[in-house]
Amino acid sequence: MVYPNIRALREDRDMRQREVAAVLKVSQNTYSQYENGVIELTADTLVKLADLYGVSVDYLLGRTKKPEVNR
Repeated sequence: MVYPNIRALREDRDMRQREVAAVLKVSQNTYSQYENGVIELTADTLVKLADLYGVSVDYLLGRTKKPEVNR
């Protein structure tokens, strides 16, 4: 599965792959594979990315176009 929103969010915040990888505690190569859909994101990784960017997991998965988190 490809996750286009995680790349767009990273680029919008002027972050490098290695910076996001460090937050996730994975290698830059692993993070690159997440962005390209080579490796599926785990639930834990999705939550960490959603928290990092302040968006919903549904937005990361492309299930909604609204990035807002419903609490």
